[in-house]
Amino acid sequence: MWILDENNLAICAIVTVAMQFIFFLIACTCKFDKVTDFAGGTNFVVLAVLTFFLAETYSTRQIIITVFVVVWGLRLSGYLLYRIIKIGEDKRFDDKRENCLKFAGFWVFQAVWVFTVSLPVIFINAPASALKSTSITPQDIVGIVFFAIGLFSETFADFQKFGFRNNPINKGKWCDKGLWKVSRHPNYFGEITLWIGVFIMSTSILVDAQWVAVLSPVFTMAILLFLSGIPLLEQKSDERYRKNEDYVTYKKRTSPLIPFPPPVYGVFPSFLKCLCCCEFPLYNHLNEEEEVIRTDQPHVALA
Repeated sequence: MWILDENNLAICAIVTVAMQFIFFLIACTCKFDKVTDFAGGTNFVVLAVLTFFLAETYSTRQIIITVFVVVWGLRLSGYLLYRIIKIGEDKRFDDKRENCLKFAGFWVFQAVWVFTVSLPVIFINAPASALKSTSITPQDIVGIVFFAIGLFSETFADFQKFGFRNNPINKGKWCDKGLWKVSRHPNYFGEITLWIGVFIMSTSILVDAQWVAVLSPVFTMAILLFLSGIPLLEQKSDERYRKNEDYVTYKKRTSPLIPFPPPVYGVFPSFLKCLCCCEFPLYNHLNEEEEVIRTDQPHVALA
């Protein structure tokens, strides 16, 4: 009970579930999926501001982390809301929009995501945290640098790709401009980097069970690297452009996540790309069409 009371975890869990449930009712009743990402981003902002004012300690670290999350959350949720309004519908929910249970599954997952990833912020903003370390530590400085790099990368990558897609000249092309020239997913690199930064900042005050906050960057990386992030987008791109030699070359010379100059990344051996640059085998779907054709061909019996 101590960790729940002292760190406001219980009230944060209740607020998160309530907020996601309300948005779910709106989305499910109206068959309206334009608020899904907006509900997630703003939930982070609500938890950061709520825990900040509940503590009433207002330390420098608490002010910094709260401002960081508010800026990140409002920027991301506003951008995603604007994007989905322009696009019309979120294709992720084409098989869920009419099925209430499937749709609810997404909202449950989103509630877990928001609460888990917010753990470092909740612990930093806990009342007792302001007394553990009153001055800025080296971890804070490193965390601030990571967060700044991550926010810059994610913000510029989002706007570069959005501008690229809205240019009629680029219809049917993949984005390889700006940050997308040195990383196939620079926005995800930014997202992972900034939450690593938030966790590093929290290490200045974490004690005992609070180290569960490490789940924040781990959960973020797991989702983006292995679940609904890079794997789905890589498969979609490979299926669409696998016959385009320029795309195949772009993929071989461009890091999936960590920005690298294409000439440098292109000469890396495969094991080094996998080990150091997250070029996992599950991202490669370029040869699947050939495999299907070979499988579908009739076998000729040998005399």
